[in-house]
Amino acid sequence: IMMAPNICAAGSHLRLRYDILSGLGWCVDHSWASRVETHGRASLRWDGLKTDDFPINFYCKKIIFVQSTIEHMTKKILILLFLCVTSALHADNYLTFTAEADSSSFGIHSEGDNKPDVQYSLDGGKTWTKLTNDTLIPLPNKKKALLRGYNPQGISRDFGEDTHFVMTGRIAASGSIMSLIDGNDESLVIPGKLCFRGLFKKCTCLTEAPQLPATTLARDCYVEMFCGCTNLKQAPQLPATTLADGCYFGMFYGCTRLTQAPQLPATKLAYCCYGSMFDGCTSLKQAPQLPATQLTDRCYSQMFGGCTSLTKAPQLPATQLTKNCYTNMFSWCTNLTQAPELPATQLADGCYLGMFSGCTSLTQAPQLPATSLAGGCYEWMFSDCTNLTQAPKLPATTLAKRCYSWMFGGCTSLTKAPKLPAKALARECYDNMFTSCTSLSEIKVEFLSWHTKSEWDGSDTFNWLFNVAPNGKFICPKGLPKEVGESRMPKGWKVIKN
Repeated sequence: IMMAPNICAAGSHLRLRYDILSGLGWCVDHSWASRVETHGRASLRWDGLKTDDFPINFYCKKIIFVQSTIEHMTKKILILLFLCVTSALHADNYLTFTAEADSSSFGIHSEGDNKPDVQYSLDGGKTWTKLTNDTLIPLPNKKKALLRGYNPQGISRDFGEDTHFVMTGRIAASGSIMSLIDGNDESLVIPGKLCFRGLFKKCTCLTEAPQLPATTLARDCYVEMFCGCTNLKQAPQLPATTLADGCYFGMFYGCTRLTQAPQLPATKLAYCCYGSMFDGCTSLKQAPQLPATQLTDRCYSQMFGGCTSLTKAPQLPATQLTKNCYTNMFSWCTNLTQAPELPATQLADGCYLGMFSGCTSLTQAPQLPATSLAGGCYEWMFSDCTNLTQAPKLPATTLAKRCYSWMFGGCTSLTKAPKLPAKALARECYDNMFTSCTSLSEIKVEFLSWHTKSEWDGSDTFNWLFNVAPNGKFICPKGLPKEVGESRMPKGWKVIKN
């Protein structure tokens, strides 16, 4: 507290404490107490900010402030605190590049007529410079670059008219990607399709990803955004709960060091929204939960393809499937030992196409309860699962085009085929179903004819028992004509009619 001249000598100081709740203050420096004798005015300085003068009454070592004035002062202080906190919370959260090695640099490359507004600052935001196409900006080790821009239609706008960063050395990104859209990271809406398509594609120097706070997405907005970022170990959070067509397609494709996937809270999916999202992420050991029960066409297609460190699949609770929804979802996940339950009873064309193909560590297949099939629904589902020893029951009695085509092709450890209860075939329904199952030695069927009634002139059992065990049992109805060959009854097998 600085006392006014009518109280003591100009420029003198008296240290006081003040209790806002009680409205009382008292002297801290007792050496000044004897010099305080009359009423006067004082000027408060707090953190370098001066309030209005306020009257005080001094009584020896105890000082009683005039309550009404103190309440006014307190309000000002609280307002000041609120403004400081609010300012800190809403400080610009610029996209930031931090160099982690010498000889680091960054730039942008734009194709076609795309010329986004991207600016950078190397002095903490004091001065800004436009980032020009194909110009590398040196960034010494531990130095930071802030980036912003005003691009209300997005960074990229169409195929062949996109922009991506170029990097050398080692660079960690932080801050919000949205500062490239509105200049200050206030928007949570991605403005247009393909907005961030391939923005960091093949940036092998990128070690950390920036924040992606948007909750309203756009078609193909993050397509291949971090594709080929082989030094990226952790994915950013993805808070959106409603997705857009193709929004995350190929987003982390080929991120071979990615060990941690983000949570995926969305329950409202879109066409191909997660397609190939983690394809080729060979270090990913745990898949995120997938809570959605209402699926869309191709929503999970190839999502974890080639994730060779993944051992357990997430739960898939949907009971009604859509076209190609799980196509190649876990294909060539060579260490996958536990498949999810598949409770769906309403199938769709290609829904399980290649879902576990190449899962060479899978020994047991999940149950498949559906009794009504769809075109190509189980095509290639377990092909090349070389350690699969137990096939699921196949209860369906009405088949569909290519429903079981190549389903178990190349399953070299499978010794017994599941019972096939259908009494009539459908076009190409059993095409190559057990081809190259070199240990298979038993099969039981219920169909009475080798042909369908359609105009299809091919074989609905084409090569279905090609390259199986040289000896085995073929169990069939009495009415089925005995025909021997790779597309009929295997040569060397005993035919048992019941």
